[in-house]
Amino acid sequence: MSSTFSLAGTTVSRLGYGAMQLAGPGVFGPPRDRAEAIAVLRTAVELGVNHIDTADFYGPHLTNQLIREALSPYGEDLVIVTKVGAVRGDGGSWIHAREPGQLRSQVHENLRNLGVDALDVVNLRWGGGSDGHSAVPGSLAEPFGALADLRREGLIKHLGVSVVDAGQVAEAQSIAPVVTVQNWYNVAHRGDERLIATLRDQGISYVPFWPLGGFNPLQSGSLDAVAKRLETTPNAVALAWLLHQSPNILLIPGTSSVAHLRENIAAAGVALPADALADLDSLAEDR
Repeated sequence: MSSTFSLAGTTVSRLGYGAMQLAGPGVFGPPRDRAEAIAVLRTAVELGVNHIDTADFYGPHLTNQLIREALSPYGEDLVIVTKVGAVRGDGGSWIHAREPGQLRSQVHENLRNLGVDALDVVNLRWGGGSDGHSAVPGSLAEPFGALADLRREGLIKHLGVSVVDAGQVAEAQSIAPVVTVQNWYNVAHRGDERLIATLRDQGISYVPFWPLGGFNPLQSGSLDAVAKRLETTPNAVALAWLLHQSPNILLIPGTSSVAHLRENIAAAGVALPADALADLDSLAEDR
């Protein structure tokens, strides 16, 4: 299976980097170690990562400012994907902010803090649900249409959607081209398998978040056993499994540690034999 895929017209490594953990605890406030955060970003690019996922509500603002400090001027093959649709309240609360005026303000904040004239990709973050990670019913036509207007103005190059269902993806596509979808999907939670296949056939990337999220103790124990047998870590197994599932899956594991970053990137080389895949397949809850 290929180690690269096309995102926003650029060939990117399927193993990217998610910048969320560069902020402080709860994705709020400054990083614990600013120098290490800068080193993580620079090391990621040095190791071949050219897809970085971020949002101006990480921090807020601080993560994008770190990316600018560490990596600007940006390489031509670097794709920075950001998200809008939320802001942070006092104390770090997450607040939906999807009115057209709010989205325009968020886009301009991303532009300013990343130091660019146009954003490579902007995802509309839609859902959340009772678990904070699932799609919720409703039409995203108005907010996505507002982003499509900003795309026509030249402030955004490409659009994507996050925390959505298949119907909402189709609704967004009826308004403007969608180049990526970002949802919760992992070895234990596989509700998006049909959507992933549909996007694959359309040449659209799918970016799963929370690769180790929502596991019950039995699933975690089984994953640990596979990792021990392969002499690697559960995180590496979970990431390798995702890469194995479909060529349009792009990963964005996050970390604030250079050592952990190197472990994540090494996961791309972890081979999963048939018996390991069979054990992992048995973990699915929603098949």
